[in-house]
Amino acid sequence: MRVVILGCVPVDTSEASFQQDVIERSYEVPVVVDFWAEWCGPCRMLGPVIEKAVEARSGEVELVKLDTDANQRLAAEYRIQSIPAVKAFKDGQVVDEFVGALPPAAVERWLDGLAPSEAERLVESGGEEDLRRALELEPGRADATVALAKLLAERGDRKDALDLLANVAGSFAADGLAARLRLEEDEALREAFAALDAGETERGLDLLIESIAAADPDKREDLRKAIVGVLDELGVEHPLARDSRRRLASALY
Repeated sequence: MRVVILGCVPVDTSEASFQQDVIERSYEVPVVVDFWAEWCGPCRMLGPVIEKAVEARSGEVELVKLDTDANQRLAAEYRIQSIPAVKAFKDGQVVDEFVGALPPAAVERWLDGLAPSEAERLVESGGEEDLRRALELEPGRADATVALAKLLAERGDRKDALDLLANVAGSFAADGLAARLRLEEDEALREAFAALDAGETERGLDLLIESIAAADPDKREDLRKAIVGVLDELGVEHPLARDSRRRLASALY
């Protein structure tokens, strides 16, 4: 059996379709999994409550239902010891959960924490006005800042872009973009950045890493930040990122 809420029609999932219905789908939208069983009275109480609450969110959150009796391997994998148990997935991982038949108001509050915020929706739109509004709502938000700084830099407002990026702390992407904007003035590095922009990521990284040996200390630090920014975008598990981190460490130390 397979259950994904489409509109207001529940469809049951199973071990065969869980990867697609939950893990893969959660990279696009938060997915809530209701672990239940036919004999469970509290499950029958919670089911209509959570289905109604999800339906009211118009696709911002999706609901998947899994019968623990029919799918015992998955129930064991996710350590289901009492039902109803509800888990929320984002980007393939469990990000929140609760156990028991919560009252409607508590379910609503729990779901509110999963739905995209107004700032997140504005960032997804990607327009300059929306990005500026997102930063008004959440000052220092890294994804909005980086996106807006890229727009400013592309039209030549490099100083404004750097000033904007200076407001973000602890973001590899923001630090990397700021470092790149400073380094782009060096003609010797233009080939590297042109390669990155053309999708030749490996070649661009090679050129940046090779340039570290002859760089002065300040430029070395900016090169490190620019490279780390590219690696952060690739993702921790990307083979090129793993190899480049090793070569970057060798070049620096």
